[in-house]
Amino acid sequence: MPNKFRNKYRISSARLHNWDYGRNAAYFVTICTQGREHYFGDVVDGKMQLSAIGEIAETEWLKTFDLRPDMNLTMGEYIIMPNHFHAIIIIGKNQYNIDGDDGGNKNDVDGRDAGDRHAETQYIASLPPPPTPPPPTNQFGPQRKNLASIIRGFKIGITTRARKINPEFAWQSRYHELIIRNNESFKRICNYIRSNPEKWKEDRYRKL
Repeated sequence: MPNKFRNKYRISSARLHNWDYGRNAAYFVTICTQGREHYFGDVVDGKMQLSAIGEIAETEWLKTFDLRPDMNLTMGEYIIMPNHFHAIIIIGKNQYNIDGDDGGNKNDVDGRDAGDRHAETQYIASLPPPPTPPPPTNQFGPQRKNLASIIRGFKIGITTRARKINPEFAWQSRYHELIIRNNESFKRICNYIRSNPEKWKEDRYRKL
């Protein structure tokens, strides 16, 4: 990463050490561009207008679910903003997580990084019930067939195509994820995602 960006827009990880991110659960994900540069388009009159790179980002996200039928993924709400991306993704029960339970301690995660303003969709019924603590492991084997591998593939797909348009395109190295614990949080997060364009002027991810 160029020195001018080092630690300036750093996202601290809220990752849980006792959670297998391949587990059946709903996740709220936020990914930012490096330096929060506006590669994906602009907000005009409260609506997002995608650039060519923004259209690539949307295409790659939609492809994500077709490319991984074995993971039983469900797409929730998503929004591409000028310099970041929000999405809900549900990892269903599949051959890679069938032996695990459905989660960790329900008090492990709150809505701290989504501004506690979060979410709703037709997938609410698919959320697993509040889970019991898993055995301590990380230990979860190779980092594949999980949330990190999904995001990694998504970012690579966009970067490869975006750099043909703008060679300087880059992502922030980290991303933020939130494990969605219940229907109320799911509804709040969906509402938060949908309202992003109209609230762009006060958006915490907006580059000043």
